[in-house]
Amino acid sequence: MKNICILGVTGSIGTQALEVIRDNREEFNLLGISANTSVKKVIEIIKEFNPKIVAMYTKEAFEEVKNFCVEYDKSIEVAYGIEGLIKVATIDESDIILTSVVGMIGLVPTLEAIKKGKTIALANKETLVVGGEIVMEEAKKYNAKIIPVDSEHNAIFQCLNGEDKKAVRSIIVTASGGPFRGKKREDLINVTKNEALKHPKWSMGAKISIDSATLMNKGLEVIEAKWLFDMPMDKIKVAVHPQSIVHSMVEYVDGSILAEMASTDMKLPIHYAFTYPNRVKGSTEYLNLFKYNTLTFEEPDMETFKNLALAYEIGKKGGNAPTILNAANEVAVDLFLKDKIKFLQITDLIEDALNTIEFTSKVTIDNILETERKVREYLLSTY
Repeated sequence: MKNICILGVTGSIGTQALEVIRDNREEFNLLGISANTSVKKVIEIIKEFNPKIVAMYTKEAFEEVKNFCVEYDKSIEVAYGIEGLIKVATIDESDIILTSVVGMIGLVPTLEAIKKGKTIALANKETLVVGGEIVMEEAKKYNAKIIPVDSEHNAIFQCLNGEDKKAVRSIIVTASGGPFRGKKREDLINVTKNEALKHPKWSMGAKISIDSATLMNKGLEVIEAKWLFDMPMDKIKVAVHPQSIVHSMVEYVDGSILAEMASTDMKLPIHYAFTYPNRVKGSTEYLNLFKYNTLTFEEPDMETFKNLALAYEIGKKGGNAPTILNAANEVAVDLFLKDKIKFLQITDLIEDALNTIEFTSKVTIDNILETERKVREYLLSTY
């Protein structure tokens, strides 16, 4: 029996992780959870799984959940804020911490879990995008295992398993192309929020869906892969694969390409991360290859989707530049979802921040957090 803690339990990944636990009660126990403000959903989860510790990010949500637990089960610890997330991430009895919160909020709790030597099932891109150097050094120092949950990185992880990394010629991250695949910039001037949210293959949260539409999600994944697999940026490629059957590939120096193929179900990489290093039968539908007559691969259009080109540039630059990129993207996507800017302005805001916020090659947690603060302050006061 493995004890699982989930940071971001009411989000898309967290909800699917609950399905995995629900379908494998004899294998997994839900020990701790965190959420932002979704009190009703958290109370339902408490009633079903009876976790030992619950953290809510806002004071108001904390009070509501706390009051419920006083009546329901006083033994359940309820915490709030970043300190609450850290408590869930570091509880002694846990075996695996699934970090599925969206944004930079996941960085510090993940680092604290690493310092406890926990196994991290990582579904928070920003942790490695902004703090990859620090995170991987700490993981090595504390002998903490990091297993990626994003379908692309999970696929690469599997394709590298048991292989000599020195024999890798390139890592190939696949992309569906999003809802605007094949469009040019002039076609995207007046696209709506609803159009951008309609991902052709995956069911995801709003922020990640917009990142998919701009291809920023691939840019962030390329930077993440740099740190996760200790690969230079020029060895990491992106291939647009609209069928989304090949989740990513690894090319070796002998000419072989290993690919991981599966149905488009996030429960598979979650289940793999929870059961690693074993393979255990799960509830994911098996892939029927005979349904697919053709699998195609295209080079990404970096002129139309400039965010991907920006990510490559910033990934090579390093320092606090990835933090500027990531924070600016978070602000810009939020403004777009609130109908305050147009779709193509997402890139404009990111470029503005990159040209305005001071660059430093030094990366520390304090520097990362300060850079994020400056980016948010600048963009929100300007736009």
